Amino acid sequence: MNTDQLRNYCQSFKGATEKDSKHPSNILSFSIAEKKFAYFKTSEPEIWRFSIRVTPERFLELTDQPGIKPARYMHRFHWVTIINVQAMDEEYLKQLVLYSYQKAMSSLPKKTQNQWIESK
Repeated sequence: MNTDQLRNYCQSFKGATEKDSKHPSNILSFSIAEKKFAYFKTSEPEIWRFSIRVTPERFLELTDQPGIKPARYMHRFHWVTIINVQAMDEEYLKQLVLYSYQKAMSSLPKKTQNQWIESK
């Protein structure tokens, strides 16, 4: 899966919005009702590195693999950064992104969650 395909996948989730934050943060983030579930770094030297939230168990598993590291400033919340998304198995990456989306959705107030569920 390349970065464009992954970007389209993130946009495909119900209620997902994309926000391009320019300098100084330089990130392209994906959120549901202002709760971020994924982002790309858009500036050098980290351009197109992709970050998502994972379970604590997956965090330990993934950060032991080459090309995946704790996300800067977000690692304490179990976010990882994938250096090259093309090197990852596509289905596994989709599972990880889906979990991150679901985690963001579950942190929303029940009323907001129900709005997205009912609008399906």
